[in-house]
Amino acid sequence: METNIEINKPSPKFQDVSIAPMHTCEHIVNRTMMNLFGCGRSVSAHIERKKSKLDYSLETAPTEEDVKRLEEAVNDVIAQGLDVTTEFITQEEAQGRFDLKRLPEDASETVRIVKVGDYDECLCLGTHVKNTSEIGIFKVISHDWNEGAKLWRMRFKLTAL
Repeated sequence: METNIEINKPSPKFQDVSIAPMHTCEHIVNRTMMNLFGCGRSVSAHIERKKSKLDYSLETAPTEEDVKRLEEAVNDVIAQGLDVTTEFITQEEAQGRFDLKRLPEDASETVRIVKVGDYDECLCLGTHVKNTSEIGIFKVISHDWNEGAKLWRMRFKLTAL
């Protein structure tokens, strides 16, 4: 493996280890939303240490039952104790496997893939926990629906096990 891998410099916020559990949980929530609702990854994210929010483009608003199902599914994945690993591949290798539209125009030829066990993988420059057992318990604390934009906003927090 190359030792001089050139990757884009992420903003310092994404390297903040205090948000690693929350950021890793974002990966799990994104995959779970895709699995449960057939949507894409979040269209907007604001990840902080104490609470975070994610926006999803959906056809209809999730019900309270859907929100409970989401919480249970995310917590089931967290409880599996999955290893979080990284891999470096070329943009050419990433084509067809990942959505490259969000890459900046000056992105390096090498991209970083973050994997949460066999559950999720995506392009990412952030800091993550080593294992999902370090995340805690996922809880949706509020959510709202914008009918005009067909956008669902979810706010969540993590609590100790």
